[in-house]
Amino acid sequence: MDIQPIFAALRKHRIPAALIVLEIALACAVLCNAVFMIGQRIGEIRSPNAIDEQGIVDINVQGINPDTANADIPRDLATLREMPGVSAVAALNMMPLGNNSWNMNAATSPDQLQSKDTPNVAEYLFTRGGPDALGLHLLQGRFFNDDEYADSKLGSNYLPDAHAALVTQSLVRRLWPDGNALGKSLWIGKNNRYTVVGIVADVLRPDTNGGENAHFLSAFFPVSPAAGMQDYVVRSASQDRERIVRDGVQKLETLSPSVVVEGHSFTEIRDKYYANARSMVWMLVLVCVVMLAVTAFGIVGLTSFWVGQRRRQIGIRRAVGATRAHILRYFQTENFLLSSAGVAVGMILAFGINLYLMQHYQTTRLPWYYLPVSAIALWLLGQLAVLGPALRAANVPPVVATRDG
Repeated sequence: MDIQPIFAALRKHRIPAALIVLEIALACAVLCNAVFMIGQRIGEIRSPNAIDEQGIVDINVQGINPDTANADIPRDLATLREMPGVSAVAALNMMPLGNNSWNMNAATSPDQLQSKDTPNVAEYLFTRGGPDALGLHLLQGRFFNDDEYADSKLGSNYLPDAHAALVTQSLVRRLWPDGNALGKSLWIGKNNRYTVVGIVADVLRPDTNGGENAHFLSAFFPVSPAAGMQDYVVRSASQDRERIVRDGVQKLETLSPSVVVEGHSFTEIRDKYYANARSMVWMLVLVCVVMLAVTAFGIVGLTSFWVGQRRRQIGIRRAVGATRAHILRYFQTENFLLSSAGVAVGMILAFGINLYLMQHYQTTRLPWYYLPVSAIALWLLGQLAVLGPALRAANVPPVVATRDG
């Protein structure tokens, strides 16, 4: 098809053409970044977590007397362990995704602690039975032995006296890129050195401390019961979770009337933690739907108005031999050209918005393949939106059109 008449017609209708181009450009820019952010949030919500999420519950106890904690915690654990269906139980200082986070900077030598690249690591402490209660997946090495639990007291700096540690696979990749971490030293401050005795599959941190690249940077330490161990993790079959939460809370409240006890299954903890991310996904989906609808209706409205203004031109073309297919193809080609111009401008806007988000909201760079996918989507949307007005234009009888003019 000769597109010169199309360009000539567009020059005579610059304002409607510019509005369509601007509308498609804005849609392209918003859609690219919105879909990218939706993908990121969904990726976060589906983050793997190498613990028994379906089988564990958390019973949080606030108000344990620090002077009697080393006696109260073993008593509470024994009570929970005697409940029917419980396979393992332990006390922890914090739960994955629990939003109560103990963190530290960790390195392979005291000198590296001063480096700006020193990773921030989640510091999990648990009593005997912790690996079984959480359902940790051991990849290399071993879990802690009984002596390492018994000899480990929680110091005033909130670090254990033990000299053994478990680390996650992601932390190994960060600190020991060759993958050989067993037997190596993990330093926290210049006076606290721990020997890596085991490597476990990645476990999520309690919060986003450390940024998006630090979700799985965690280390585990053995500790004997002490104040600060306020989470009891109880493992059972998934069908027993609700009963264990209900009965566990009741039993602990009976043992210590002065404390505040709350219980939740880990699936509830995960749902609560990602509630905001899930809401953002739905909000962005709504933005995309509204943007696509506004763009489509805008194209339909402007093209319909445009067709009404050009009935004489259409009639003349039909009178000199143009078929309905020619008229239909004319408007589709015209829309394709306008969509292409809008997509080109939209890609530039998309990168600009992404740069702004990277600087102010710590998002990552927009992958290039979002642009062609968005372009194809907008081309298809434009063709569908213009189809109705184009068919009405193609059905204009030549004689009537000429008379209207």
